[in-house]
Amino acid sequence: MPLFVVTAIDKENSLPLRLATREAHFAYAKETNVIKIGGPFLSAKEEMAGSLIIFEAADLAAAKAWHASDPYVKAGLFAHSEVRPWKLTFNPIDAKF
Repeated sequence: MPLFVVTAIDKENSLPLRLATREAHFAYAKETNVIKIGGPFLSAKEEMAGSLIIFEAADLAAAKAWHASDPYVKAGLFAHSEVRPWKLTFNPIDAKF
């Protein structure tokens, strides 16, 4: 199945919103079971300030639909986000894709 990447940057001063919706975000991730690897970007203060997620979807339209259903997106956490096709080309830690 094709891989896609979400890159997203949180709105300023939105850490409380991220924390309030984090449990729902993780529940969505577990329920859909498409994420291969992901985690937050960090600010200069080492606070969560965005997201990077690599996941599987049938095609770009399905990938965008999956992202649009993420509780973080529905809560308005991101100042901007993007979904793009992604290809694994270097994997020295042997992450399973």
